[in-house]
Amino acid sequence: MRTIKFFLILTAAVAGFFLSLMNGSVEISAAQIFGSIPLDETKRQILENIRLPRTIVAMLVGVNLSLSGAILQAVMKNPLADPHIIGISSGAGLFGIFVMMIFSDAGALMTPAAFVGALLAAALIYLLAWKDGIRPIRVILAGVAVSAFLGAGISALLIFFSDRVHGALMWMVGGLSARSWSHVEILLPYSIVGTLITFFSARHMNVLQLGDEVALGLGLRVNLVRTILTATAALLAASAVCVVGLLGFVGLIVPHTARLILGSDYRILLPGAALLGAAVVEISDTFARTIFAPTELPVGILMAMLGAPFFLYLLRREL
Repeated sequence: MRTIKFFLILTAAVAGFFLSLMNGSVEISAAQIFGSIPLDETKRQILENIRLPRTIVAMLVGVNLSLSGAILQAVMKNPLADPHIIGISSGAGLFGIFVMMIFSDAGALMTPAAFVGALLAAALIYLLAWKDGIRPIRVILAGVAVSAFLGAGISALLIFFSDRVHGALMWMVGGLSARSWSHVEILLPYSIVGTLITFFSARHMNVLQLGDEVALGLGLRVNLVRTILTATAALLAASAVCVVGLLGFVGLIVPHTARLILGSDYRILLPGAALLGAAVVEISDTFARTIFAPTELPVGILMAMLGAPFFLYLLRREL
């Protein structure tokens, strides 16, 4: 039964990929995509240089944010953990936007800077939430406080560099407009490294769920594993933030949904969450850019509309 469910998630990811390629201001049929019907030059340019890189970016961002959320939920033992909610994305955003504002022509520095910001935010949240162990409510409260503080830093940068506000505001909302092959090249290496580390760490995440004492008894170096996994979650979130901005709630909604469908074994949950995350972002972006066509709605707005009620539901259920 679980194999069938996993296959359905894979089907949704593949369907989301092709729906994204087909739909937009110019309709491209499935027959044209697969070559049964020749494409004219205009449609070929749209497909190859606009929709295909945008769809690949959506897929990679969905994978990165979903895996980042799944890791944080395992490491912090908090079902409400999400890189956006608890402030890791804000840390990446602050450092990333600093590079954007100060060194506007140094795009290669954005992801490393955002990674440092995300890692520092994660470490700060962890330290603030630690008191004879980690409790879910303390993680959320510490994350909200850190996120508010870092958000104030982002607002200050926008005020000091008001001549560059427009691009930064679009980046803060979270969107995939005008994403190109250069963005795929930025994102792909970090996605591959982060995904591989995450998948190879699935067994460790299963052991962590048994509690620190049991994990130590089984020979797991708990603090080292937590550090590596937190750094991996920060890397995945930071790379996504650098390319699409502060896209929230993917890391909260997707791991929970995958857990409900596939169960809590991280060896199955992580690949399922990655595929489901790709499907969610691909389909959400397609919907966001077509529902009010020709006006394009940033996908971050749609994800916030979906994610906020989901977060409140989980908050009420957990508390």
